[in-house]
Amino acid sequence: MCNHCPFVIHLRDALIQLAHDVQLRGVAVLGISSNSAVTHPQDGPENMAEDARSFGYPFKYLYDESQDVAKAYQAACTPEFYLADGNLQLYYHGQFDGSRPSNDIPVSGEDVRAAIDSLLNQQPLDRPMRPSMGCGIKWHPRK
Repeated sequence: MCNHCPFVIHLRDALIQLAHDVQLRGVAVLGISSNSAVTHPQDGPENMAEDARSFGYPFKYLYDESQDVAKAYQAACTPEFYLADGNLQLYYHGQFDGSRPSNDIPVSGEDVRAAIDSLLNQQPLDRPMRPSMGCGIKWHPRK
């Protein structure tokens, strides 16, 4: 995730609600920004901390300064969603839901919520994983 992406801003309130809901069920939630603060200072740690305070994020919002986490998870955009099981095995990687800033589909988090429900009920996913759409990760300039 990041501070400035219209796709993140579009679903921010629903993401906060989802985090509240699933934490009550024992699911840990993290937000990670891998954007370069060199090229996009608005996505740097100071502004991330301000966003976390002002929007009341109920989860840790971490900065991947080296961008190693993004590379390890093959992240491509913000926002992008990952769900791991109790053994830290990837269970879901995909979109929050079908809503986009440019369409009239309400933000619901239905894809992530369905994946969480399936995982907690020890069931296989009952729907295909659809790739997330958003702003491309802002990689550090090459040296």
